[in-house]
Amino acid sequence: MLANLTGFFIQWGITALSLWVVSLVFNGIRFANTSSLIVSALLLGFVNAVLWPLLVVLTLPLTLLTLGLFLLVINVLMLLLVAKLVRGFTITGFWTAFFASLFISVFSLFLNSLVPDTGMTVYRLPTSGPTISM
Repeated sequence: MLANLTGFFIQWGITALSLWVVSLVFNGIRFANTSSLIVSALLLGFVNAVLWPLLVVLTLPLTLLTLGLFLLVINVLMLLLVAKLVRGFTITGFWTAFFASLFISVFSLFLNSLVPDTGMTVYRLPTSGPTISM
């Protein structure tokens, strides 16, 4: 159970760090204080885990029609939803959220590649074992 919590806290930290860096890069994104940043990171992780897959399934025809580009719009909507729900987290407009969501995705991918995966167990087949002969 501790390994699951460790992975959760690592992901939460990566999301919080990504949101903080994006607030430094883009002028249209601001956090009033540290607690709004931490709550935003937690809520963004929750929204991406629960609501994002549901929206992907519901908008599948539109996503196929746009060759997957509508997934970017879904990411923007998730970021704007979190900004509406968390007091102290403001985004000035759609295009700011669009480029910020791209930046968050790439930056989080980079940070996740640096962190060892604590929650995944790798099962390997034995290299040598009993052989069956006829």
